[in-house]
Amino acid sequence: MTTHKRSSTGRDGAHDSPWQDQLTGNLAGSSGFSTDTIYDCLIIGAGITGLTAALLLQNAGKKVIIAEAHCLGFGTTGGTSAHINTFADTTYKEAESAFGKEGAQLFADAVNEGAGLLKANISAYQIDCDFETKTGYVYAEDEKQAKQLADIFDGAKAVGVPAYYVDQAPAAVPYQAALEFPDQAQFHPIKYLQALLEEYLEAGGILLANAKIETLITENELHIAEIPQGAIKARQVIYATHIPPGINSYSLRCAPYRSYVLAVKLKGDTYPDALVYDMQEPYHYFRTHVVDGEKLLIAGGNDHKTGHDEPEKAFADLVKYVRDNYDVSSVKYRWSSQYYVPVDGFPYIGQMPEAAKGIYCATGYNGNGMMLGSIAGKILSDLAQGKDNKYADIFSPSRLKPIAGFTAFVQENADVAYHFVADRFGIHETDSLKRLSPGTGQVVEVDGKKIAAYRDDSGKIHALSPVCTHAGCIVNWNGEEKSWDCPCHGARYDIDGKVLTGPATLNLATIDPENNA
Repeated sequence: MTTHKRSSTGRDGAHDSPWQDQLTGNLAGSSGFSTDTIYDCLIIGAGITGLTAALLLQNAGKKVIIAEAHCLGFGTTGGTSAHINTFADTTYKEAESAFGKEGAQLFADAVNEGAGLLKANISAYQIDCDFETKTGYVYAEDEKQAKQLADIFDGAKAVGVPAYYVDQAPAAVPYQAALEFPDQAQFHPIKYLQALLEEYLEAGGILLANAKIETLITENELHIAEIPQGAIKARQVIYATHIPPGINSYSLRCAPYRSYVLAVKLKGDTYPDALVYDMQEPYHYFRTHVVDGEKLLIAGGNDHKTGHDEPEKAFADLVKYVRDNYDVSSVKYRWSSQYYVPVDGFPYIGQMPEAAKGIYCATGYNGNGMMLGSIAGKILSDLAQGKDNKYADIFSPSRLKPIAGFTAFVQENADVAYHFVADRFGIHETDSLKRLSPGTGQVVEVDGKKIAAYRDDSGKIHALSPVCTHAGCIVNWNGEEKSWDCPCHGARYDIDGKVLTGPATLNLATIDPENNA
């Protein structure tokens, strides 16, 4: 099995997606930054949300600066499976149950408008990003799934999203029923991001790469962000960081999940010319993409909460499932990515209630980040300009729905409390550094103290405090992505303790394994 890897300095894990593997001309930064300038808007993060908002604001005549802690394509946008859908993981039936018919319609409109914004940008800027229109299929393998499929159909019909029952679907397994969704699409997300960035820079926007925000304060209605390059002063701030950093309500209202994806070469030409989804729990999805002239099957699924279960097993099970259903020649790529599931099913987009006026965020895309990230960019750009947006209220981070999602809210926080206690005291004292093989990590006990220890291929021990700097939970080792993942709120760190993904802002403390001080 051949898979692509690179240093975690290029992305938030050890495995490349094919999009990141093809990253060219990273446009790591731009000149023109001045600590004396007061910018109209500081955007933190250069993924699909941040770049969409930045380009819209810059084209509206605003003075915009982007601060990206790493590089283009580092996080979730670079790890997406790159589906463009008119339906979402939160079904329209679920949306109606939680937010009423009007809320479900607004959600459908937002998903469709987000997909439309992607297509409009590709057309307007003539972006060569492998964009193709495809038909989507969702199939049910048993009676229970068939009933769920009927709910999906009824929900789509109620909000005007075209969906049809069909007799034939490109499923690799027998099925009882199938729905067809016309006019879906797929694309290359990094090529798209690169094009948006080029347009933004040509319009006079500024990008600062490797610019991690160290502090953000507000003085006299002006927001001041400290980065290694100096202080950025801005009238508005947008957190486009997948989840806002620090201790806030989003850590309680959004649950972090890892999703696993393969790109495989088949022995025959049985690649589906469509977007295909099953209804297992967790579900699987399939599509075809040509990478460097080679046709590959993109297959994903086996999602689980971050820091829970075993990433190695998730990949192994996904490989087995794909091999059981397709004649696989080789696995070319394997990677995982993170997304956040909101407690009531809708994303949180708008003014942060815990922050000063003019500080916005977007999070909780529930695995539909390409569409919802795009519409979030539009919503945030409108809010930053003082414009009305029809989605602002329904997606407002200030909304409080004590009924919809309350059970899930309790379950998520009970889970957090469990890990805070159980992980702290449930590790056997027999673990030791000596048992660590090269290339592996584990939370071990040394002289009665817990250490997050990784032994690299040369035999060197990288020893860290295992206590997540976000909320004090104990991190778990992710042997696939070579990272320390927090099971409570999804913060992730590399082998040297540096923050890969929030909501943590501080690195894990380093420990001398010889001294254990």
